[in-house]
Amino acid sequence: MVLGTILRQWTFLAIEALVGSKARRNLSISRTFGDDALGYFSERLDPAPTRSALATVLGRAKRNKAFEDCYFVGLALDGTTGGRRREKGCSLCRPYRNAEQEILGYRHHLVLAAVVGGDLTLPVDVETYGAGDSEYAAGQRLLRRVRSNLGARFIDYVVVDGGFATAPFLHVAAEVGWPVVARLKDNLPELSAAAERRFCSRPPDLKFQQGSDRVEIWDADDFDPWEGLLWNAVRVIRYRQHHRNGEVVEAYWLSNVSSQQVSSRCLYSMAKSRWQIENEGFNDAKNRYGLEHIRHHHERSLLIVWLLTCLSLTLERLYRLRYLHRGSHPLRTAVELYRLLLLGLSIPVVTDST
Repeated sequence: MVLGTILRQWTFLAIEALVGSKARRNLSISRTFGDDALGYFSERLDPAPTRSALATVLGRAKRNKAFEDCYFVGLALDGTTGGRRREKGCSLCRPYRNAEQEILGYRHHLVLAAVVGGDLTLPVDVETYGAGDSEYAAGQRLLRRVRSNLGARFIDYVVVDGGFATAPFLHVAAEVGWPVVARLKDNLPELSAAAERRFCSRPPDLKFQQGSDRVEIWDADDFDPWEGLLWNAVRVIRYRQHHRNGEVVEAYWLSNVSSQQVSSRCLYSMAKSRWQIENEGFNDAKNRYGLEHIRHHHERSLLIVWLLTCLSLTLERLYRLRYLHRGSHPLRTAVELYRLLLLGLSIPVVTDST
């Protein structure tokens, strides 16, 4: 199943065709099996060993200095959907509605955690949520489990979208010992308005050039926490990124990291690392590795497939970006590696009887 994901075989039926071909011996598979067998098998798998395997791979990668170019290693969390159906088929199915609140179908929700901060974006775990659950509640469970699996010193900060900027989630982050960088949006109107009033009345605290873009940053770490948030103070930064074509991107972010611990520019980089889970996380997993495809509609099977997709992406990226280019090998894109692997399966296996 891991090899099938790396080779971009989205369905269990495609994996059945692969192991039924002449390439089976090169895959080290001794016998053929059907797509139904994969479905029933995935229903009965325990997700704990796969989660442990992901943590082990990441731990080994860090010991081998895979993150040596990354000054701060972050953990990005975000929610997404995968697998739509017309009818409800499992406890993870959640309805989606039109403007008239009519049910159009059902889809599955999950929260993904990925290690970010440098040129590596490595998925580490997923947490599902169904009826009666929520994204930020699932995020709390996921954060605690990642802390348990990776340990306290692996991660330097957690970066999340505005939906996670709630007191319960921020308190869980403090409980596990990781500072948070979260997007500040209209769901916190008082803090958002206070930051806008202060920053709009003064020049930026920092200006610098980033490639072809000009960046301006406003920074203050003495805002009052909102009711229910057990922080002494809230730090807020506002950045404006001026692109060469005239487009201006502006955003506000909040954090519990003081200005004595992390500079404005570093906090800006931490905030921007949140987009890695969108670009190298969801986009790759959905468009190239079939994260949205339902291979077998069962609660355990869905979770196992998502976890194996995370493991496959992590293995592929570590191999391609941190191993394959050593020596005389050039850097390869994911699609180039995929084609080489697929062509390599057609090479006949020769047994040396001597």
